Amino acid sequence: MAATQFQTPRIREYPTIPVLVRGAMAHSQPFVAKPDHQEPLGFPGELVDNWKEVALKRMGELLGKYRSLQVFLDICVKCGSCTDKCHYFQGTADPKNMPVARQDLLRKVYRRYFTLAGKYFPKLVGAVDLTEEVLWDWYKYYHQCSQCRRCSVYCPYGIDTAEITMAGREILASVGIGQKYSNEIIGKVYKIGNNLGLPRPALLDTLEGLEEEVEEETGVKVRFPLDVKGAEVLLVTPSADFFAEPHVDGLIGYGKVFHQAGISWTLSSHASEAGNFGLFIGNYENMQKVAMRVREAALDLGVKRIVVGECGHAWRVAYSFWNTLIGPFDFLDPAYPVPQHICEFTHDLLLKGMIKLDPSENDDKVVTFHDSCNVARASRMGDMPGGQFVIPRELIKASCNHFVDMAPETINDQTFCCGGGGGVLTDDLIEIRVKGALPRMEALKQVVEQDGVTHMAAICAICKSQFTKVLPYFDLGMDMIVSVHQLISEAIVLEGSEQEEAPSTSDTQS
Repeated sequence: MAATQFQTPRIREYPTIPVLVRGAMAHSQPFVAKPDHQEPLGFPGELVDNWKEVALKRMGELLGKYRSLQVFLDICVKCGSCTDKCHYFQGTADPKNMPVARQDLLRKVYRRYFTLAGKYFPKLVGAVDLTEEVLWDWYKYYHQCSQCRRCSVYCPYGIDTAEITMAGREILASVGIGQKYSNEIIGKVYKIGNNLGLPRPALLDTLEGLEEEVEEETGVKVRFPLDVKGAEVLLVTPSADFFAEPHVDGLIGYGKVFHQAGISWTLSSHASEAGNFGLFIGNYENMQKVAMRVREAALDLGVKRIVVGECGHAWRVAYSFWNTLIGPFDFLDPAYPVPQHICEFTHDLLLKGMIKLDPSENDDKVVTFHDSCNVARASRMGDMPGGQFVIPRELIKASCNHFVDMAPETINDQTFCCGGGGGVLTDDLIEIRVKGALPRMEALKQVVEQDGVTHMAAICAICKSQFTKVLPYFDLGMDMIVSVHQLISEAIVLEGSEQEEAPSTSDTQS
């Protein structure tokens, strides 16, 4: 496929509802999964002959299994509250990217086959037949949704468009039209244990290289252990942390925190991946199968705690689904929460004085924070309401002397998606990724110009990867994006390091 030619949306002086451009993104769709990507997940390798029958049967099964799906399809009154809340609609002006219109792609078919009025008076209730054209409309526009759930925050009925997107993708995969990017990645997890397909020797070599790098830089032997039985903590982190910046700098930060706190930990080659793309394709069977590797690794290694690294959808799956997908966790130490996020883990150590941070080490930075969607709107952190907003910011403030929040209507539970979540982080969807990033880029540019912000921290691997790619489209440096634990890595005072001998201003932080 030739490179997509498109125009980067212009940064606006203030947010406005775009003038509709019908069909503006009708050309956009991801690569379709091949049989080798479909079959390991239990889906047909190509569009089945009786696809309509299979699709409607699967829709009926989902409606029966998930009561919320039918409620969401039934209760929408087309009030328009969600219309301008989607970053993809703001960036593309395509009316089918309005959350309500995207829902309607499935709702119209649901009404035609599953409601009395739709069966007998379809035109009166906006019901349509399921045709191959409709099927491919689903494929295009359900892959122009990052399942960020911002629209649900503003919906007076609490309709979760993400759940409808997930159902649409699940139905598509069940008839043989799966997305290559997500399904190929899930297959790699089954075969090797992580999204990148990194075998154990490559993973081990990477970790040994990090040990050498940190010792050379700090003079301290910080270990990055793999498959150590009897360790207290199993760290499950996104595989991006093993190879790319700024992700790997966050992994270095995790290692320094464990080292300085004196807590034994390990990674697992069996479950070296926190990410769970089963969520993106809306298939709970695959989501459970991916998550089960974590339980198996924890049992095999005999750990007492499981800590999840900086990954938004990994934390959503862990926080919202693990206990029913792969629980109970009665073999772990009941004194600690299951699961536990690396940020709440580090925050707890900071409050107890088990680690010290010197924020002057980051005085070259003015930092803002991007609330990742799946953390902000689908989870909590710590033992306080809103802890997912408070804890990362307290860690940043303890690591940096200069912190600035973006506009209040663009952070916390109102945060704008990075534009690459929900299985959209693939180059065949670069146009929708760039256009979907517009609202976040506008909020970022505002604090760059007004407050001199130089860096934006995030706790999601997909957000970091997305921003690295799209920041240059908006004339911002790709190295602006950093991990929260990258900042901690710079600020942490390690025993035996040169930094320990320097004056520290962190005593008051804990």
